Amino acid sequence: MSFNALILAGSRGGRDPVAEVAGVDAKALIVIAGETMLARVINAVRAAGAARIVVSASHPDVVAQALALGAETLPAEAGPSRSARAALERLGTPLLVTTADHALLQAEWITRFLTDTPADADVSALLARRDTIEAAVPDTQRTYLRFADGAWSGCNLFWLATPRAAAAIALWEEVEADRKRPWRIVWRLGPGMLLRYALGRLTLADALARLGAVAGVRARVVASPFGLAAVDVDKPADLELVQRLVAEGVI
Repeated sequence: MSFNALILAGSRGGRDPVAEVAGVDAKALIVIAGETMLARVINAVRAAGAARIVVSASHPDVVAQALALGAETLPAEAGPSRSARAALERLGTPLLVTTADHALLQAEWITRFLTDTPADADVSALLARRDTIEAAVPDTQRTYLRFADGAWSGCNLFWLATPRAAAAIALWEEVEADRKRPWRIVWRLGPGMLLRYALGRLTLADALARLGAVAGVRARVVASPFGLAAVDVDKPADLELVQRLVAEGVI
């Protein structure tokens, strides 16, 4: 399958605590086992078959490295969803979206995600169940969305499959702002869905499908069999974990 890819490598503003701990100016430039996180992600995406790769970034050193690695660049917008919109306007669909701090990313995870995405999806998101994550890496601390079919954590992989996916980006911006407050996400689904959530009867797939319907797109959940796919580098403890996993040859 031919596709293009966007790697989000912008900053939320201010000094990033992970970059500060690592002694670099931008988190994407943290070196793990001889490669920056940005290089690791670009290499994984390219190995999965991406034809064009765009890195959304503003730090000049990140931009320079992206270009040196054969990627295109776009200035980072105010938030990942706006950066995704800019990339979608340049590259069209299908478009894979991931992040520069997905330091363990493997090409196999991407190809499995794309294979498992239902054919009718306009948009899909990769998530992993808590038991899958903890079986792979028991000592990680993730943020979980709790639904009737289990507790889930995002894997920083999104698939914008058709042009209709553009309609989901505004909603994505709202959901991104509330990613650590799942009840606010569910509130957008209406009182019936909220009641099902409160009673523990709402599945993640139903919730995402309803969110998609609100935006006018067919949105689907893809469950990852790879627990490590949910591990990114959001905080210093994550960096220590990733460095240890790589040093031990776990991945």
